[in-house]
Amino acid sequence: MLEAAPNRKLSELLGRFGQALSARDAGAAASLFRSDSYWRDLVAFTWNIRTMEGRDEIRDMLESRLGLTEPADWGLAEGEDAVESDGTLEGWITFETNVARGYGHVRVRDGLIWTLLTTMAELKGHEERQGPSRPLGIAHGPQKGLRTWQEERSAEAAELGTSRQPYCLIIGGGQGGIGLAARLRQLDVPTIIVERNERPGDSWRKRYKSLCLHDPVWYDHMPYLPFPKNWPVFSPKDKIGDWLEMYARVMELNYWGSTTCRSASFDAAAGEWTVVVDRSGREVVLKPRQLVFATGMASKPVIPDLPGMDVFQGDQHHSSRHPGPDAYAGRKAVVIGSNTSAHDICAALWEAGAEVTMVQRSSTNVVRSGPLTEIATGALYSEAALAAGITTEKADLISASVPYRLMPEFQKPVYERLRDLDAPFYADLEKAGFRLDWGDDESGLFMKYMRRGSGYYIDVGASQLIIDGRIRLVSGQVDRLTRTSVIMADGTELPADLVVYATGYGSMNGWVADLVSQEVADRVGKVWGLGSGTTNDPGPWEGEPRNMWKPTQQEALWFHGGNLHQSRHYSQFLALQLKARMEAIPTPVYGLQEVHHAS
Repeated sequence: MLEAAPNRKLSELLGRFGQALSARDAGAAASLFRSDSYWRDLVAFTWNIRTMEGRDEIRDMLESRLGLTEPADWGLAEGEDAVESDGTLEGWITFETNVARGYGHVRVRDGLIWTLLTTMAELKGHEERQGPSRPLGIAHGPQKGLRTWQEERSAEAAELGTSRQPYCLIIGGGQGGIGLAARLRQLDVPTIIVERNERPGDSWRKRYKSLCLHDPVWYDHMPYLPFPKNWPVFSPKDKIGDWLEMYARVMELNYWGSTTCRSASFDAAAGEWTVVVDRSGREVVLKPRQLVFATGMASKPVIPDLPGMDVFQGDQHHSSRHPGPDAYAGRKAVVIGSNTSAHDICAALWEAGAEVTMVQRSSTNVVRSGPLTEIATGALYSEAALAAGITTEKADLISASVPYRLMPEFQKPVYERLRDLDAPFYADLEKAGFRLDWGDDESGLFMKYMRRGSGYYIDVGASQLIIDGRIRLVSGQVDRLTRTSVIMADGTELPADLVVYATGYGSMNGWVADLVSQEVADRVGKVWGLGSGTTNDPGPWEGEPRNMWKPTQQEALWFHGGNLHQSRHYSQFLALQLKARMEAIPTPVYGLQEVHHAS
């Protein structure tokens, strides 16, 4: 009986909540939340990705949505028990709306809801065919004119984009575009990916030689096909490239390699895009209904405009174009920047025998990979987590259940522990002249990533090279280049045969400016960031990543990406939004994001 007490408590609360919703009493439902409560909804109620903060925002949302969504059948998820610890009762829940089935998570304090996560799990009548409902795959028995699987695939590849238009076009064939296309394939949404590289995975293969994933394998699975159990913890770039190529093939994706998007325009009256692409030298005009930019957060290079760049006689390029270290043995290299790419490139150049200088222009949050993997992500993404019954899907939902407003308070103790654990390491780095930070509010690496997508390095060895002086460190701003050197603002001269600009990337709406128009790019506004008011993340508070995985101010234009974990998790909700539109299911968006920053 005592063991059932948490289940009983949560079931009773969900019963009262469900009754208030069924009665269309938004005020009564909102009264079951704490004053400092949060409801994070992934599509199920809002056809948006939105967090409501406090009773007033929750009540306003419910007043707008209850008649449209008709929520019902709130209860504990089958096979899941509620748990209670340190004054917090929490559990997994299920519910339904008039068009979808939902799954979620709730935390309760003092008998009232503190945090609520609701997610759309599937659309009624449009469920993925998997498990017991998987397709047969072959029609048994003789049939005239029967086509084999290969003949069907060949016919589809020949027709889609020529005699038959895709419903969705994805620009960008990295892991984000590939994962989303796999989701759409399972929902029978005709989709084409266009990618300028020749093969799936080339966006990894063609990066600098030492590139590898700094996140552990349990964090990085693709939808439907997890990595094998013998896959390495940290994947080298070429191994990831091969996996993506295999994935695109076995998931039967319509992947147009060697294809460059030239322009795109939207006809509001027709409700379709006109997208002109160059496919291996042949112009093709596509007419999709939905256009997704999956060009990646780290794909629009930012290169400083420095005096003397036109006279410098050595090699110079952005880190995204760095070919690797082999050609620079015995030569002098200056890498401008001090975040992940800068560290990786500096270390590889040193290993190849170059004389390397890193220019640190601003402070950086550095965290060693081993402790970060164990302490920050290990509870959810690790062999121990799997043994405890935390699947990748459950880990993703647990992560999603923490509202961004609360996340810094969840993160601060993690980074305090990491800082204390590695205190001698940080003392040595600072002694070497490296400028460290832990974020504006000491919340660490993950919040810097969510707020600005930069300003950090997960250390896999380069920091020790800086400590030992094998990578020379110079702090300050670059003034200019000469024919043979980089000149710092304080007059320091750095002889150079190579200059690498590890200077980061611009907002994804920069691709919209290039391919659609500056007007449309400004209409949708800046992509990424939370509006936290911290460095490089100007307010006002947004509560969710700007423009990611949700409707934008431009009809039928979407952005998809993030790290492998985010691309995997949020591709489900973007795919459901696209599928609903294809099936003409009403999708009235609640709280469409306002635009405060153009770029």
